[in-house]
Amino acid sequence: MTQHGPCRSVRTSPEIIRLAVMLYVRFPLSLRDVEDLLHERGIEVSHETVRFWWLRFGLMFAAEIRKKRIGQMRSSRWRWHLDEVFVKVNGVQHHLWRAVDHEGEVLEAYVSKYRDKKAALRFLRKLMKRHGRAEEPVTDGLKSYGAALKAIGAEGRQITGHWENNRIENLHLPFRRRERAMLRFRRMRGLQTFVAVHSSIHNLFNTELSLPSRPIYKLNRAAALAEWRQLCAA
Repeated sequence: MTQHGPCRSVRTSPEIIRLAVMLYVRFPLSLRDVEDLLHERGIEVSHETVRFWWLRFGLMFAAEIRKKRIGQMRSSRWRWHLDEVFVKVNGVQHHLWRAVDHEGEVLEAYVSKYRDKKAALRFLRKLMKRHGRAEEPVTDGLKSYGAALKAIGAEGRQITGHWENNRIENLHLPFRRRERAMLRFRRMRGLQTFVAVHSSIHNLFNTELSLPSRPIYKLNRAAALAEWRQLCAA
């Protein structure tokens, strides 16, 4: 059978590639864990092949997911939750800036060495270039946010509060679990690539377990899986 699309240069079927990338990025599994899971399904690939697949096709899948979802996000400008976490890259502390909307959709992720006004401003401009301006940016007490929002003329919209940013604090947990499974990161560029792919896949499969009924959750899960299987199929 002749393959078409981005996977045509790889002898393995696109279905196996998509399965391997989803297992590695979505779940807290190591490359060797994914190799073992595929082996149980009768698929013989090495962990280095899994690494090659997610590096080559991960950003491609993420871009296709993001392109489809941006058109569906009608109210993402209402409220943004902005926060940053510490991430060690080759033993050196870096900062991962993230923004989510009021529904938990990850809008942007940006890695920087510093947590100052310059880094916050770059993060906000990158976010606004893709999503426009938010009506209510919610932040913690970091002064860099206030300075950056003032520079873009949005200081009057900033909201800070003790429990206001719980939405994004809870969404740091899936990334932290993945970080531990990967035994941390060795390069800043590798971290930026991974968070971009991880954010898009999280958005696709994030079905808000605590909100819908079980039948609705199953329908949403099936729809997400069907959309994943169509990625880069053309």
